[in-house]
Amino acid sequence: MRDGYYLSSYLTIPGLHRLAMVSYRHDNNVSLWHKEGSEIKLLGHWEFERLSGLKHHRTPFLGMEDLRRFVNGLIGAFGVSLDDMNEVWGTPGLATTDDYHFVAEYPDISFHSVAHLYSAMLLDSETFFEGDILGLAVDGGPDRLLDQRYKRFWFTGAVSRRGVVETFPVASPGLLYSTAKNRFKMREGTLMALATATTATGQCDRESILDKFEFTGLAALENAPLALDEIVSEVRATSTVDPDFTEEESFVSAVMKEVQAVSVMSMERNIDTALEKFRLDPAGTHLALAGGYALNCPTNSHLMAKYGFRGLLAPPCVDDGGQAVGIGLAAFHKKSEGRRFSFRFPGAYLGRSDNGLDGALAEFEEFVADVSDLDYDTAVRDILAEPVAWFDGRSEIGPRALGNRSLIGDPTSRAAKDALNQFKLREWWRPVAPVVLEDHLEKWFEDSRPSPYMLETFTIREDRRSRIPAVAHLDYSARVQSLNAEQNPRLHALLTAFHGHTGVPMLCNTSLNDKGEPIIDTIREAINFCLRRRISVGYFNGRRVAFRNFDSYPADGPYPRTTEPFTEITESRAQAVHAELNPHGLPELYLHVLFLDLSLSEKFDLRVEEEAAAAFEAVDSRLRADPSLRQAAERSMRRAEQRFTKFGPDALLNLELGAVRQITGA
Repeated sequence: MRDGYYLSSYLTIPGLHRLAMVSYRHDNNVSLWHKEGSEIKLLGHWEFERLSGLKHHRTPFLGMEDLRRFVNGLIGAFGVSLDDMNEVWGTPGLATTDDYHFVAEYPDISFHSVAHLYSAMLLDSETFFEGDILGLAVDGGPDRLLDQRYKRFWFTGAVSRRGVVETFPVASPGLLYSTAKNRFKMREGTLMALATATTATGQCDRESILDKFEFTGLAALENAPLALDEIVSEVRATSTVDPDFTEEESFVSAVMKEVQAVSVMSMERNIDTALEKFRLDPAGTHLALAGGYALNCPTNSHLMAKYGFRGLLAPPCVDDGGQAVGIGLAAFHKKSEGRRFSFRFPGAYLGRSDNGLDGALAEFEEFVADVSDLDYDTAVRDILAEPVAWFDGRSEIGPRALGNRSLIGDPTSRAAKDALNQFKLREWWRPVAPVVLEDHLEKWFEDSRPSPYMLETFTIREDRRSRIPAVAHLDYSARVQSLNAEQNPRLHALLTAFHGHTGVPMLCNTSLNDKGEPIIDTIREAINFCLRRRISVGYFNGRRVAFRNFDSYPADGPYPRTTEPFTEITESRAQAVHAELNPHGLPELYLHVLFLDLSLSEKFDLRVEEEAAAAFEAVDSRLRADPSLRQAAERSMRRAEQRFTKFGPDALLNLELGAVRQITGA
């Protein structure tokens, strides 16, 4: 491979796909790499939801020129453009080569899952090339843009011995959680929190459910709802009620306790099978986890404790927001042809920076009472009085705030937890996570180890529990982020100052965002949030800003983000795209059906009259043969349009998977 710049991307195809409401991927993202000799560096990683404000961003660009302009705006921070890339990987139409992936090498396993594996297994090249790793990629299902079809196995395990990788199929509990999300109309994180918030319990036959239902491939789409039905039915007959919660909250909590238990058992079965098959010693093996289910901190910590793995490998962007990282690392491994290279994941702070505080202060001048330089003693007094906004440097990547776009509070105060939940419009029972000085981790948490990306839970030591009520779950566990000075010097200094004042080496840390909104990315977005939520003080890149005149602030929603390339489409532009790519006028409903069925759409060039006519007839014959297909396609388009353009919790619902499956014939 040549030295220089490379770009990996996980984006949706632009053009007619936008007008036809078709997207194969959510959590769109790109990564910029640099190679010099044998050394690989990850320079930046950008998740589009932070930029657009569209949660789990999946909205395509209307044109390739829009996509290129947008990406150039991101990587331009490093003085480069797409024209400077040696190669671009990951997104058809943008990619410059097709020899970077493992689609052909693994005919029965989704490449989506393989990319997840690499995002975790290759976090540290020394560990990868020198040791043993057991990797599990577990989420709710793959995209199929590169595979061009649903492969037999959706979820992948792997064993890497000194850089030699062997894959095998595994089961994923991810679809159980996404099914529960749809049924109970709560996000997965809320469901996990509710499970541990109450004393309500219920029982189901966990072994029987795992024996009866398969969760390795396409059949999981049908099996997950059936399995949840059984869990719900059995728990309903045995459940108890926590008097501090409603009957419905208690019931959902009891169900989710069983869902969690079944999920953990599923992961244990994956590991038991792999340990026996590959004769691995956990004590000498790192466990690598990726995929959305790897956000399940209690599972991660349970597996580490039960099996005694040597260490945990997982990026902060374990969900699909890290696909570009995995695509890039897989490409470097494949294209290096077995030759060793050097790479170490640089940490979570890889997103955009915003140095425009002066401009933001001018815009919000009426609402700014005072501006001064950061003084840590003053910051501690501010935090002890009420939570503050904390905005610093480049944004962290992944779905969890790791200290650069955060709300910071006093962990010794239940009132601070209540205030944080009120600011974010969250349920009263939601705990908040602690960010902890790494050197003090073991003194406060049992069986703990460094957890820089908030991907594990540890139990608070008994003699410390009364000191930090704001971060404790019902079982006295906490979802911990550990921190040292090298990772984040300014936040480390704040923690050190708080420890000096209070004797407590941690702070409450929750994400700086509104309900249903991605984590805030710019100073203006943060100030808008502070003024709407009446947060008195914010810290921005080392400066303290005190706010005033809250009653006069006119905005009642999030500060606008960069939505124009995605949501604001003029009729003239839409007509121009149709004229170029669909000159023979296939209706958008027909395009929706055609593009969702990749095996069908690849057969036709809609710019050619004869092929456009053949495509129309192929779709029309299916619609005539199955009248319900038209209704399914209309439902699918409506749901996709909502996901493409809407903000807030309503945009979090899953796609019409049943309709998609009917259209694709899967």
